[in-house]
Parts: sequence; C-alpha cells; structure tokens
Amino acid sequence: MPMLIFVTLMWAFSFSLIGVYLAGQVDAWFSVLMRVALATLIFLPFLKLSQIKAKVALQLMICGAVQLGIMYGFYYQSFLYLSVPEVLLFTVMTPIYITLLNDLLDRRLNVGFIISALLAVFGAITIRYQGIDEGFLKGLLIVQGANMCFAAGQVTYKRTMAKQRIDLAQRTVFAWFFIGALVVVIPCYLLLGNPDKLPTTALQWSILTYLGLVASGIGYFAWNKGATQVSIGTLAVANNLLIPAGILVNVIFWNREADIVRLTIGGGIILLALLVNDKFNHKIQQAKT
Repeated sequence: MPMLIFVTLMWAFSFSLIGVYLAGQVDAWFSVLMRVALATLIFLPFLKLSQIKAKVALQLMICGAVQLGIMYGFYYQSFLYLSVPEVLLFTVMTPIYITLLNDLLDRRLNVGFIISALLAVFGAITIRYQGIDEGFLKGLLIVQGANMCFAAGQVTYKRTMAKQRIDLAQRTVFAWFFIGALVVVIPCYLLLGNPDKLPTTALQWSILTYLGLVASGIGYFAWNKGATQVSIGTLAVANNLLIPAGILVNVIFWNREADIVRLTIGGGIILLALLVNDKFNHKIQQAKT
C-alpha cells in the first residue's frame, strides 16, 4: 500500500499538467507516444529475454496495450470536453470496474455493479446540472473508456504476475508492458496524429519529459508492482485516493474559481456509489466464507 500511496502523490499533479498545459495545445497522440517511448527507454536496459516465457511476455504486452496505450487514447481526449476536477471525479468508477472484472474472471456476478454505476452517473450529472450537453456526455463516456482500460490492465497484470516465479524481478520484464503500449500508440499517431500540433514551448517539452520518465516510467512500474502486493479490494480503494489528491492540487494551484459546493455534492454521490459497490463485495466475501 505505501507504494500505491507514493504513486498517487506523484500522479496528483499529472492531471492538471495535462489539462492546463497540453490539452488542446499539443496533439494528444504525440503526447501519448512521447510518454510511452520515454518510459520504454527506462526499462529496456533491464530487459532479460531469458527471464520470462514468450506467452507471459505477450500477456504483459497486452496489459500495456490496454492499460496504457488504449487508455491514454481515451484519457487525453477527455480533457477536450471536461475540466480537470470533472475528469478526476469521473475516474471514481475505476474501482467498480476492477471488482466487476475480477468477479467475472472468477465467474461470479457482482449484482451491486448496476446500482453503483447508476449512482455514479447521477453524481456526474449533479456536478454539471446546468451544463449537460453533448460534449459533457461525450467526455463522461470517454473517461469511462479510460477507466475500463486502466482497470483491465491492473487486474490482468496482477493475475499474470501471481502465476510467475516468486523470485522474478519485475523490472527485468516490465519493458514488455511498455512495448505493448508502443504497438498501439505508434500506428495511432501515424494514422490520427496531427504533426502541426507538436509542442512549441520549452515548458511543454519539459512537462512531456516529466510525464514520460517519471509519471509513466517510474509511476506505472511502481503502481503495478504495488498492485501485486495487495488484495483486489485494497487495489480498488487505492484507485480512488487519487481523486481528492488531484482535485486539491488543481484547485490550489490552477483552478481557484471551481464550484467547490457542486463538486462536493456530486463527488459525495459518486463516492456513495463506491460504498454501495464495497457493501455488495463484502456480502459476497462473507457468503464465500
């Protein structure tokens, strides 16, 4: 858990850096490509081909392709329709997706998912009750796409590594995770990217470098390694620690005019959805024992 908390504090600034300095100014797919490429460079020197079977390497590549490559595609687009606090609040669904996916893989049905999802959507609408439009709804759905990818990657990585040797050093195989993301990101940039919207200032280049080397490189390795050391329930809760931390950073440094009352009410309803989900999960665990 300490490792997950450390990454949460690191990532708290990433949302605002993207929303304030990159979104709408720098091509989203170039930003994603640079982040993944820099992160890959960190772990390539540690890669030991003999440490892992080809099948497991492929599984790790799929984890990276989904959790990082496809997720980033959704994530960066969401800032074109939503404010930073809204993006953060709408990520609250990630723990619900984590528990749902894990239950499906264990061939169980989480009946609380539908109730939790409806509550979370109601909370999202509360935040923008005077400004519900096509763009807002599109942004909400885009964030859910990112949430699903992030959840799927975490659950799959955790289950994949649980089947490997206990003495396996994860840094020696984690490059496969980023290589998988590159397989998605490179063709997406070539097909969808806009070369006319590359970074134009030293600040933008610096932010992308930080996001690639630190937030993505060190951050995703530490987060996924931390995920292998905790239960699914703890992992689900850890995903939501980022929300208050990210909103606090955004409001203090960049968005002091945010409607705190509306964010609090809507956020409270969304957190209620998480509590409902946790309650159903607790009942399921009790039934098993």
